Amino acid sequence: MSSSSLNKITLSGLLVTLGIIFGDIGTSPLYVLKAIIGNNVITAETVLGGVSCIFWTITLQTTVKYVILALRADNKGEGGIFSLYTLVKRAKVKWLMVPAIIGGSSLLADGVITPAISVSSAVEGLKYFNEGIDTVPIVIAILTLLFLVQQFGTKLVGKFFGPVMLIWFGMIGTLGIISCLHFPEVFKAVNPVYAYNLLVLHPGGFWLLGAVFLCTTGAEALYSDMGHCGRKNIRFSWGFVKLALLLNYFGQAAWLMTNEGTYLGDKNPFYSMMPDGFIIVGLIVATCATIVASQAMISASFTLINEAIRLNFWPKVRVKYPTDMKGQLYIPSINWLLYFVCMLVVLYFKESKHMEAAYGLTININMIMTSALFVFYMHLKRYPRAAIILFIMVYGTIEFSFLFANLSKFVHGGWVSLLISSGIIGVMFAWDKARKIRSRFVEHVKLKEYLPMLRDLSHDFSIPKYATHLVYLTSANPRDEVEAKVMYSILQKQPKRADIYWFVHVDVRDEPYTMEYKVTELVKGNIIRVDFRLGFRVEPLINMMFRKVVEDMVKNFEVDITSRYESLGRKNQVGDFKFVVMEKFLSFENEMPFYEKIILDIYFLLKKLSLSEERAFGLDTSSVTIEKVPLVVNPVGEINLRRIV
Repeated sequence: MSSSSLNKITLSGLLVTLGIIFGDIGTSPLYVLKAIIGNNVITAETVLGGVSCIFWTITLQTTVKYVILALRADNKGEGGIFSLYTLVKRAKVKWLMVPAIIGGSSLLADGVITPAISVSSAVEGLKYFNEGIDTVPIVIAILTLLFLVQQFGTKLVGKFFGPVMLIWFGMIGTLGIISCLHFPEVFKAVNPVYAYNLLVLHPGGFWLLGAVFLCTTGAEALYSDMGHCGRKNIRFSWGFVKLALLLNYFGQAAWLMTNEGTYLGDKNPFYSMMPDGFIIVGLIVATCATIVASQAMISASFTLINEAIRLNFWPKVRVKYPTDMKGQLYIPSINWLLYFVCMLVVLYFKESKHMEAAYGLTININMIMTSALFVFYMHLKRYPRAAIILFIMVYGTIEFSFLFANLSKFVHGGWVSLLISSGIIGVMFAWDKARKIRSRFVEHVKLKEYLPMLRDLSHDFSIPKYATHLVYLTSANPRDEVEAKVMYSILQKQPKRADIYWFVHVDVRDEPYTMEYKVTELVKGNIIRVDFRLGFRVEPLINMMFRKVVEDMVKNFEVDITSRYESLGRKNQVGDFKFVVMEKFLSFENEMPFYEKIILDIYFLLKKLSLSEERAFGLDTSSVTIEKVPLVVNPVGEINLRRIV
């Protein structure tokens, strides 16, 4: 799908949308009603109340909040909690970073459990044919294959998974209709009174909201993956998806009503309502569909991490763009980290019924954080105050009710997802805080004070030439400034004579796909600054981009890059370019609070595990010099050293 097709409805776009967007929420019928009934006696109050709760949850939470409202909050076509944060952070309100980090971390944590529970619940259908079969090795094999194919991108995945999901939704909708014919009275559960009776009047009914919530867990992934398929394709296809889901839920409820008074036991109403001869077909299609469910969360995780890197919430890691589709990316380190943790989840819980206890709690927290940011978005967009208050009242009630019910899952496995989420939150907060500590103590100087010295150095033939073109990466935003360490490197550490000095700055913009640059000639033909303005989704291939800038300047006769060495200049050879990257390390000459020392220790540990600066900026290592620079945050006080004779 090209970028131009993201904003219009196309048949191919709808098919890819089915394959990428709706996998998670689309396979929830495999386990939701089973979780609601549990091992208890099937009663009309529980069945009708449960399916009524499902109907209104999908309508209010998924349809209204996400499909209708949240999809409006796009950042140049990109969605998700970090894109939403990017939209509202322009208001310069510092605390907005907190819900963004908590929400993003919570979604990533549940992204680990989604593949495990989805594939496990489908494969466990094999127990209808052999009760003693061990499904864990099969689940592990399927998930291993899924994570292996991520490197080929979701363009390939979408083309394959789109038809699979079309078959899946067609199948579950048809099965639901057939089952409803045996008990059509089940549709009376659309009346919210049945939900009220279960949650308020039925003893312990409120706590079933933890199971009901599983029907909407894929809504946040739907929002996060908006950039892959476009808002219009998602909204148009959601009508078909929602109808198929509800028909299947009501079909399962109809089967349960025909078995009222019995124990559900280990049976799954999803498979039980199928004709006996069709179960094997249903099992195969369900397994394929759960692979799609896993894909939806994995691709959402890649999107989230990529945005976190650009927002300086996450260490720089390698990001690959396996296709030419807008928004398509692959992060190897995150892919294999998710795989490793997912394997641990499968081996620890073994069965989907045990995973249900761990599933949903952190995604619930994510939804609350999204709501908090969306309220601020509504305020910035000048929504009517009455609409904002109504949103807070409705979704505050719904989501905090779900949260209280989900808290009961903590001791039964919810602690697993909270532990994973807490670890991710710790990384994000430490990385962001360390960056701010470092920024406080980075000294900048005015370039105009050093321009005469640089010009003289360039013509001082008593100093061996270091390079024809010497390029420094600088983090200084003002064009007339540069880090003091850069000038120290050029003038004092080892005087570096060059014919032309370049200072390159990369400014990550809030828009996702901005690609602009500006050239400032500080000394014509001798000292030049280049400012790149890149969107938070653009890969910073500075080596290639800088080459393009130089080519454009040569065409415009703004710079002469012919080698200044006489023998090479006569042959019109291009002069050499050398990049210098300043790599900071924590100096021993520091006295700082214990808290800041821990933060910086974590930061430098993470930095060792992340991409180096030259690789992060796509620089050719053969032309890069790394200079170690001590980071002196808080210098040690005066040393009382006495000279003796």
